[in-house]
Amino acid sequence: MRQGSAPNFCPPVEEGLTVVFEDERGEQTELEFLGLVIHRGRRYGFFFPVSEEAPAGSSGEIVALEVTELDDEGQPAAFELVEDESIAAEAYAAFREAAKDLYDFSD
Repeated sequence: MRQGSAPNFCPPVEEGLTVVFEDERGEQTELEFLGLVIHRGRRYGFFFPVSEEAPAGSSGEIVALEVTELDDEGQPAAFELVEDESIAAEAYAAFREAAKDLYDFSD
């Protein structure tokens, strides 16, 4: 099992774990889960978009989603795109710090 490098970080339980999300229009998007960070009392998940044409990480894009609902076991059950750029930047900075031992964040 992978270990988090900060108490506010939950890494994926297995490498390459993907999740399919469906938006309100019924469009599906597959994302690879990179981890979850708790920042300012809110939970944010970070993901790479994945498709047959663009494997995980190939675009360099990371998607930040806020956990909006937990299931009965306290696990994320619903997410929303973080649209406020300043909040997304803060959460991403917290994620980078927490996950620095797992991922290369070369700019």
